[in-house]
Amino acid sequence: MKFIHRFAYYLVGLVIGVFFVAMVFSGKDTRCNYFPNSRVLNDLRNKPFHYSEKASQILTEKWVDTSDIKNSLKFGDVDFDQSNVVYKKGKLYIIEGKTVKNQEIILKVINYDNKAVLDDIIKIENK
Repeated sequence: MKFIHRFAYYLVGLVIGVFFVAMVFSGKDTRCNYFPNSRVLNDLRNKPFHYSEKASQILTEKWVDTSDIKNSLKFGDVDFDQSNVVYKKGKLYIIEGKTVKNQEIILKVINYDNKAVLDDIIKIENK
């Protein structure tokens, strides 16, 4: 069989395969969270999210708001050297993120079995 015929069979099979994969996964809420950072942030976003008294007080200062918190929980980086520590009967995660004004912040989030609690928000002074 010539190369051109083998290549044509390959392309036909590839197109049919892509079509079936697209049909199976379209309309579903599928996520491919293979890396630890993505898995932790996805777990925190999917649980009921609460704010501690200290975090609520910081949110009233108006330099950070809930949209900054949500963006940090979506695009932030988890500091695993300081995270995954047992803290107040949950696990503490340190998440580095930014506000919409490009101000660096650190979130301290406690991950419980049934909820996530934002414990503290720390403003990082730019150099």
